[in-house]
Amino acid sequence: MAAKAGAAASFMFMLFLLNTACHAQLSPAFYDSSCPNALSAIRTAIRSAIASDRRMAASLIRLHFHDCFVQGCDASILLDETSSIESEKTALGNLKSARGYNVIDKAKTEVEKICPGVVSCADIIAVAARDASAYVGGPSYAVKLGRRDSTTASRTLANAELPAFFESLESLISRFQNKGLTARDMVALSGSHTLGQAQCFTFRERIYNHSNIDAGFASTRRRRCPRVGSDSTLAPLDLVTPNSFDNNYFKNLMQNKGLLQSDQVLFNGGSTDSIVSEYSRNPARFKSDFGSAMIKMGDIGLLTGSSGQIRRICSAVNN
Repeated sequence: MAAKAGAAASFMFMLFLLNTACHAQLSPAFYDSSCPNALSAIRTAIRSAIASDRRMAASLIRLHFHDCFVQGCDASILLDETSSIESEKTALGNLKSARGYNVIDKAKTEVEKICPGVVSCADIIAVAARDASAYVGGPSYAVKLGRRDSTTASRTLANAELPAFFESLESLISRFQNKGLTARDMVALSGSHTLGQAQCFTFRERIYNHSNIDAGFASTRRRRCPRVGSDSTLAPLDLVTPNSFDNNYFKNLMQNKGLLQSDQVLFNGGSTDSIVSEYSRNPARFKSDFGSAMIKMGDIGLLTGSSGQIRRICSAVNN
C-alpha cells in the first residue's frame, strides 16, 4: 500500500512539474522579438469587428471559453470538418450560436502578412477575448502567449464538456473545478453574460415554468418567445445595459431576472450567493476577478514547445 501511495504521489508530482513547465513557457512578451506588431494588428481587427457589430464582443469572449473547455486553449474550436476531424463547430453548445470565427480568421490574415507562421490561432483567440473585453468597458489584462494550435478537434468532447443552459449549480461548479477553476472564477467569468444574448429555446422553460423568476421580467420575455416557435429569436441576458461590460448581470440575478437557468442558479440560495452579492456591490472587484479568471482559464490544456503546430489558416491543419 505504501509503495502504491508513493507511486501515486510521484505521478502527481510529475504532472505538476509538467504543468508548471508548460505555463512557464508562456509570457506576455512571447512575440516581442519574433512579431512585435502582432498584438496591434490583432487589436485593430477586433476593434473594427466590434465597431460593426457590438454583440461580437460577447461572442469573442465566449469563443475563447468554449475553446479552452474542450482539449484546452488550442484553437480546436476553429477547425472545419474533414474526413479525419469532427468539427467542434457543430457541437450542441456551438451550433448556430458560436460566432466570431471570421473575426479570428481576419486577425490571423493580418498577422500572417507581417509574420507568416509565427503567431498561433490559439493565442489570437486569447488576445481577441481580452481586446473585446477592453473595447466595451471591461478589464484589460496581460495575456500570456506562446500557445500552439492543435491538429485535432472533438465534437464528442465538446458535447460532453461544455456547460449547458439547464445545469444545476453543483454540476456547473464540478465542471469548472475539473478545469482547475474555482466557484469564484466561475461566477466572475459568468459576469461576461452581461454582454450576451440567448436564443428563445434556451430560456423558454424558465420564463413559462419556473417560480424563481420576476413576474414582470418573465412577461416581457414571453412577448418575443412564445411557447411554440421562434426558437432562434434572441434576447439580451442583461436588459439594462446589454452593450456595456458592467456588473448589472449580478444585480439582475439578485432580482430573479436571470434569463437562463444556469445564470439564476448562481443566486438561488446556494453557495455562490455571497459572490454574486459582492460583485453587485463592487464592480471593481468583479472586473479584477474576471481578468484573473480569464488568465487562469487561458492556462488550461496548453500545447507549447514542439507540441501541436502554428496553423497558417485557423480553420485547417497545415499539410
